[in-house]
Amino acid sequence: MVDALKKAGNYKERTAPVVLMILDGVGFGKHEQGDVVKFSNTPNLDWMIENCDNTRLRAHGTAVGLPSDADMGNSEVGHNAIGCGRVFAQGAKLVADAVSTGSMFEGTSWKEVTANVLEKNSTLHFFGLLSDGNVHSNISHLKGMIEQAKKEGVKSIRVHTLFDGRDVGSTSGLIYIEPFEAYLAELSTDGCDFRVASGGGRQHMTMDRYNADWPMVQRGWDAHVKGIGQEFASGTEAYTALREQTGNIDQDLPAFVVVENGAPVGKIVDGDSVVNFNFRGDRAIEISLAFTEKDMPHFDRGELPDVVYAGMMQYDGDAQIPARFLVQPPAIDRTLVEYLSATGLKSLSVSETQKFGHVTYFFNGNNSAKFDENLEKWVEVPSDVVPFEQRPWMKCAEVTDVVIDAMQSGDYDFICVNYPNGDMVGHTGVFNAVKISMEALDLQLARVMKAAEETGATLVISADHGNADDMFEHDKKTGEVVVVDGEPKTKTAHSLNPVPAIVFDPAKQTGYTFAPAEGLGISSLPATCLNIMGFEAPEGYDASLVQI
Repeated sequence: MVDALKKAGNYKERTAPVVLMILDGVGFGKHEQGDVVKFSNTPNLDWMIENCDNTRLRAHGTAVGLPSDADMGNSEVGHNAIGCGRVFAQGAKLVADAVSTGSMFEGTSWKEVTANVLEKNSTLHFFGLLSDGNVHSNISHLKGMIEQAKKEGVKSIRVHTLFDGRDVGSTSGLIYIEPFEAYLAELSTDGCDFRVASGGGRQHMTMDRYNADWPMVQRGWDAHVKGIGQEFASGTEAYTALREQTGNIDQDLPAFVVVENGAPVGKIVDGDSVVNFNFRGDRAIEISLAFTEKDMPHFDRGELPDVVYAGMMQYDGDAQIPARFLVQPPAIDRTLVEYLSATGLKSLSVSETQKFGHVTYFFNGNNSAKFDENLEKWVEVPSDVVPFEQRPWMKCAEVTDVVIDAMQSGDYDFICVNYPNGDMVGHTGVFNAVKISMEALDLQLARVMKAAEETGATLVISADHGNADDMFEHDKKTGEVVVVDGEPKTKTAHSLNPVPAIVFDPAKQTGYTFAPAEGLGISSLPATCLNIMGFEAPEGYDASLVQI
């Protein structure tokens, strides 16, 4: 438990909430071409940047606990940083250190995974995102585990590869799968047999989150476990053929299985060990439940294979999913909402399904439970289960309805809302859809601004990372747009760009001065919100954007 917040010297009780609005995936583009945020008709966002106190914050790399400033930010680490007001070393760095130092391989979970295979002369399976995006996984972690397993005497390894196309180039799969299969072939000596067994696009199979689309998980289960999918002789052949057959970008490619002599080479059966090598939690929980829960109602798995299953990390610490994991996740404590609850202040967290877990689980320090049931309310607006480019407005209007009702009710001291549009539609790479998403979002900004004027609320508007601000690939040396077949090459990954931090405060109920220091990151937002509410920031919180 934390202590109650200390009131600032000029504390005056507010009559309206502070509303933290996270415009997911909305940043300031480095390049004019491909910056859909700038290209879109967003008069309300533009007005605030022109007329309100505002600055730019870092939302990637070391500013959010990632290994280097070449690493793009993501929604998980972004909401961790915004929620706790400090920067913790995150999954990518923790796992990289555990592999490079060998500490992972000294742990009980790794020993159980490999001992099971060695004892039963069975197969060690790895599944996860085959890329170096460093958002959900990194191929270097996978290679480190494969090489260690071989050193320990494991003879049979199967890898179930999910193509990325979101955190790396949208059609970059071949530069990962082809050399990876060559790498496995080189290791297949001394009686070892290491191969790719199945795979497909991350948005088609396996990696659903927040219970939005369990059929995705079933498609992954059918391919990885049962060996059901379009059949090919190798992962490289599968990728090439499926791209040509469907025209889909990597994330949307259908499931495949690798076969030899008419049979799948890598079904998961009794006695095997299975490792999910993704370290990020949100898209790893459901498939972990499929492997570990005896009574799992979401789809028919058939007979559940008796395997030793481990996650790269524990994806949900409260629910202990999974029970066996290889690397300890960061222990994030003293979060903003925990302090609010300890002070007797009421808070509301709201988003649609796609980002609901971000304003609850991740925002609260990877905790799936409330700190105080009587003081915290969570509202999830169900997302549409359709491709985001088909309904790019998503549920921003319905989310805004909830926010405005809460502002007008007078029941809350703090409201946190996430609008997923810029990120989820940005990942599709469909320029016009992203433009529509931004313009739909701007309409909702106008509604919330009006409600703030009527109620006296203060809006603190920012983002967890960029995406919609960088929709084209640019040459790293020249900065020119990369053109393929006469068209700009689409970029679906997050950007390395800064994000806005805007204070819209028509009533200015609290005495403060907007005075941000240079080089601050999004971890400064909690101290900012608390200061505007009239409280001192807790010791150790990163610097506020305001002075009180």
